[in-house]
Amino acid sequence: MMAGGLLRFLVSLLAVAICGAASVSQPISDSHRSAALDVFVPLDGSYKSLEEAYEALKTLEILGIDKKSGLSSATCENVVKVLASPSSSLKDVFYALSVNGILKCKSGEDVPKDIVSKLQAGAKDAKLLLDFYYSVRGLVLVKEQFSGIDLSLGDAEAIFRSIKGLSQSDGRWRYSSNNPELSTFAAGLAFETLAGVISLAPSEIDQSLIQTLKTGILKLFDSIQKYDDGTFYFDESEGPISTTASVIRGLTSFASSESTGLNLPGDKIVGLAKFFLGVGIPGDAKDFFNQIDALACLEDNRFSVPLILSLPSTVISLTKKEPLKVKVSTVLGSKAPALSVKLAEALNSKGSSVINNQELKFDADSATYFLDSFPKNFDVGKYTFVFEILLDESANEKAYITEAQTKVPIAATGAISIENAEIAVLDSDVGSVESQKKLDLTKDGAVSLSANHLQKLRLSFQLTTPLGLVFKPHQAFLKLKHESQVEHIFLVKTSGKKAELVLDFLGLVEKLYYLSGKYDIQLTIGDASMENSLLSNIGHIELDLPERSEKAPLPPLQPTDAYSRYGPKAEISHIFRVPEKLPAKQLSLVFLGLIVLPFIGFLIGLTRLGVNIKSFPSSVGAATSALLFHGGIGAVLLLYVLFWLKLDLFTTLKALSLLGVFLLFVGHRTLSGLAAASNKLKSA
Repeated sequence: MMAGGLLRFLVSLLAVAICGAASVSQPISDSHRSAALDVFVPLDGSYKSLEEAYEALKTLEILGIDKKSGLSSATCENVVKVLASPSSSLKDVFYALSVNGILKCKSGEDVPKDIVSKLQAGAKDAKLLLDFYYSVRGLVLVKEQFSGIDLSLGDAEAIFRSIKGLSQSDGRWRYSSNNPELSTFAAGLAFETLAGVISLAPSEIDQSLIQTLKTGILKLFDSIQKYDDGTFYFDESEGPISTTASVIRGLTSFASSESTGLNLPGDKIVGLAKFFLGVGIPGDAKDFFNQIDALACLEDNRFSVPLILSLPSTVISLTKKEPLKVKVSTVLGSKAPALSVKLAEALNSKGSSVINNQELKFDADSATYFLDSFPKNFDVGKYTFVFEILLDESANEKAYITEAQTKVPIAATGAISIENAEIAVLDSDVGSVESQKKLDLTKDGAVSLSANHLQKLRLSFQLTTPLGLVFKPHQAFLKLKHESQVEHIFLVKTSGKKAELVLDFLGLVEKLYYLSGKYDIQLTIGDASMENSLLSNIGHIELDLPERSEKAPLPPLQPTDAYSRYGPKAEISHIFRVPEKLPAKQLSLVFLGLIVLPFIGFLIGLTRLGVNIKSFPSSVGAATSALLFHGGIGAVLLLYVLFWLKLDLFTTLKALSLLGVFLLFVGHRTLSGLAAASNKLKSA
């Protein structure tokens, strides 16, 4: 049990080490598409709100997943209802138009004029940033989806100035003039809104206003936060994903206008892309939408499209002679333009360079760059590969941007040679070898040793890499397990060319709790670069230790298996009582006849006495009571029969008590009726 737990711990440790080396940005893949189908699940064919519907549909659309057919009917009904209602809020109208842009519920010239007037009035009279946002962006959506209507803002510059009045010198914005709280998230909404004002303006906006806004954008980037690997993000109360996505949406919308001429630092753009790719797959629908939508904005923008270098695997097996493979793509996994990839250098754990300026070959079929051979001095271990991407700018219509250098942790693995493994019992005084065994650690052994408290146990072995260099494993330890299940673990240290452990039992008697007897010996060696990590059962050793003193600590109680209570229980043997001997069947029938005879005699007696029902009450009330009384008596007799056949005593008594009360009532009514009838006859 403990051996299996130890092995699982070692495997987990190695997996963490390898995964830690694999923290490289990967573009959006099929894993996101599969997760999106689980995250954006409609309830009964629709979503709770149009906002949720838009976020789900937009995310699925970006990922290339067609789920419109199952949602179109119910969702379009809601869209048409909102657009047809003059009382709809600006937020509902905005999200209705957003959904309509995907599902095409309403198109052509069929645009509700009341809604357009509402949006134009909202843009003109708004005081809050969100009102500006929903009104202006709503008008932009109407312009994109419908034709034949004039949507220009005659007072566009005044609206621009009103929105700009909510900005602050550090690049952040307020939600209203009455709210002093500054927000980076609001800045993203403001940029998106102002981009809409520019697109709806009948004439060009004053360039001084745009220049001031561009200065504010650069100021906003002064507050951007950064990780050591070059990842950039914005953070606030809304969370880093929502805040950063809001800024990216705003910047890409603002940059889409040719009049703005916005240029942003390339390292910041790549860093923002790395942030969203580093998030992985969010479990929250809102974060999932913000991640995919922000990456889609970076995928298609005017200033620069980030390219991401990724590796299918950051582990290279020298045993299998695997090539190093590299892919370059956009954040959504689209094909990269013409370029070349160069391995600038590969640094080992000591910081020494083992590879320099090696250009990778390109496989057009798999769109993969690869390095199929390594220098002779390339050994197992941990490396840092530094890649450079060289763009063929003359062949690219778009402006692409990459990191100047991309550093990727690489783990080179191989088979480690295990040599000169031996275990010995030493005399404590002079250190002479009393018994010594050669070991083959690649398989379990059956070594049998014995020692007393005045002796030592020595274990030694040598580990070498494929190039013959000394290999120091990340984990190497020896476990002694007493027959009482008490375990002890000792670390095996590597010194020079040899890994060695010496256990002096005289100094360990207290740690071993003075437990004499048989100890199983188990050796564990593991490392992320070692393909043949092992867990070897060497054998056992019989220890003869002194008797435990009264003050010596007791061995710890061993935990019981929590699942043992669900195992099979001990078999219960039970001898049933021998059935009593019953009389013959004929004798039982004779007695049954004797019991029935009085009842027959009772019936004969009734006929002899001339029993009749002439005195049975004739009035309805008295007759009903009499029938119920006789029926109750019959029910009591039937209850006796049921008691004899199947009912228990308690059930019978409960039923009899209810019938007794019933008989008392109807019997009293019956006798009262008979007495009244008798008095009438006497008086007559």
